Amino acid sequence: MNMQIAITGRGGQGVLFLTRILSECALEMGLEVIASETHGMAMRGGSVISTLKVGAFRGPLIGSGQAGVMLVLDPGSYETFSNLLSPGGIAFLNTASSQAHPHLDATDLAAKMGSPLMSNLVLLGFALGHDRLFCKYSQVEELTGKISPPRFREANLQALKMGYSASKNT
Repeated sequence: MNMQIAITGRGGQGVLFLTRILSECALEMGLEVIASETHGMAMRGGSVISTLKVGAFRGPLIGSGQAGVMLVLDPGSYETFSNLLSPGGIAFLNTASSQAHPHLDATDLAAKMGSPLMSNLVLLGFALGHDRLFCKYSQVEELTGKISPPRFREANLQALKMGYSASKNT
């Protein structure tokens, strides 16, 4: 198993939480994992990217054209980091429309459930529904339940499930 994943967004969108979920999932599966985070001006809504390598890799950074999967929480982030996506890779976009990649308006769905900040988990659930990640929905759901703070646990699980269900309706 070798997979390189880039997770992009703007400050405050939960990029780091998705990185933690996927990293811990890999560890629970007994897989090697390396994660790297670049915060930039994240505290002021600037670009955030994290890279995750699952498998036998030596360094944390993903080179141009090497990411097999991208989770893009902000469409502008895709424009900034699209060079990382490999020719056979897939990007899951949080946007109302896209001609090139699977997309879902995760922000709108999260807002409708009363938690607009949960768009990251909606998008993760959507990506899991497409079976392109190294892990399965049930594994991520269990881990999310374990590591979510108690006050957010139910909302996090609901957001994850909402995205997963949406993937089955597209």
